[in-house]
Amino acid sequence: MTSATAALGGADVEDRELDSFDLTDPATYQTTDVHAMWRRFRAERPVHRHPATEAGPEFWVLSKYHDIMKVYKDDENFTSERGNLLVTLLHGSDSAAGKMLAVTDGPRHAAIRKLMLKSFSPRALRHISEQVVQRTRTLLRNAVERGEADFARDVAEHIPIATICDLLGVPESDRAFLLSLNKEALSSSSADTSAEDSWLARNEILLYFGELAEERKKNPVDDVISVLATGRIDGEPLDEDEIVLNCYSLIIGGDETSRLSMIGGVQALMRHPEQWNALKRGEVTVESAVEEVLRWTTPGMHFGRRALRDVEVAGQRIAADDIVTLWNTSANRDEDVFDAPGTFDLARTPNKHVSFGYGPHFCLGAFLGRVEINAMLDGLRTVADRIEPNGPVEPVFSNFLSGLESLPVRFEVDRAGLAGWN
Repeated sequence: MTSATAALGGADVEDRELDSFDLTDPATYQTTDVHAMWRRFRAERPVHRHPATEAGPEFWVLSKYHDIMKVYKDDENFTSERGNLLVTLLHGSDSAAGKMLAVTDGPRHAAIRKLMLKSFSPRALRHISEQVVQRTRTLLRNAVERGEADFARDVAEHIPIATICDLLGVPESDRAFLLSLNKEALSSSSADTSAEDSWLARNEILLYFGELAEERKKNPVDDVISVLATGRIDGEPLDEDEIVLNCYSLIIGGDETSRLSMIGGVQALMRHPEQWNALKRGEVTVESAVEEVLRWTTPGMHFGRRALRDVEVAGQRIAADDIVTLWNTSANRDEDVFDAPGTFDLARTPNKHVSFGYGPHFCLGAFLGRVEINAMLDGLRTVADRIEPNGPVEPVFSNFLSGLESLPVRFEVDRAGLAGWN
């Protein structure tokens, strides 16, 4: 959103009825100052009953940090097995329920998560982490030496997809194909992508991993697909759907969050040059900068649950089977939790954001996501003296993801830093 659009959206937000904001419509997030909107929800109606729309029935909207955390932690009263995003929750079900980690609860969730965690420990990811740093350095060197680039398309989109493909064992020749499918499955740069296009993209990804899983069953190697394809729970192998759907979950989740955080982080650094200077001079740690980038960008705007029984949240009765949406993008700017939440502060501490969710479904790839953003920020401050905007940006079109598909930038090279990489 341009600054002019944000200004108009901000003025409009104050004059509108809260019921008029359609959170199911991706256009809402491109034409509205969403942070002004969420400030109003937190102040006036922190537990909001969203009206029914063409997309589906009524649902609850939680915007306060502590209310959201309460639901994230409560897997006795709330379930993910009827969907965890608006698109599936409003549909009434998720076809991956009980098989894909994100939409599986209880003992089966714990067992699949335990199996997959073997591949996601810092120790297991040491070699992958080293590859992340080297790949990031190569991409940044090429971009900075040219003097200009589309940071989104020339740098950021190549890092997470390659990393998760390394982890999954996806051949190099297939990665561009998977990246294009990923973008279409969850978001778009325009309103032209239909629900059918997204459905087809998701199914293409599933078919691809089905074929790769069959190959790994016969010839396992050191990758996550082989872990799933040859893994056993209570002595029994995972069924084909469990293998394929969890590969799909990793490729979708492992790409989008880190990619959009990187892009949004660079945009924020250009808009806040004093923070860029602090990072460049080493006045803030890269580790704290990573956490603030994650809080500030919050690529996954929401997750959701279904109530299993009547339950109370912040004094509001939520009935059994009601849809409850948890808005991370609001929680991460809650004035009751974060000092000056509208300030981009790379030295912020504490910084207990919820960009990776919380509770039993806390993001499995959080460590890897942090490694990727760390490598990008550390590399950028090493080889670039300045970063400036170099053209119009292109936002994603989604009611789930927040960020940019395109970010043209101009670089001023740090010759000493660049030479140090030789």
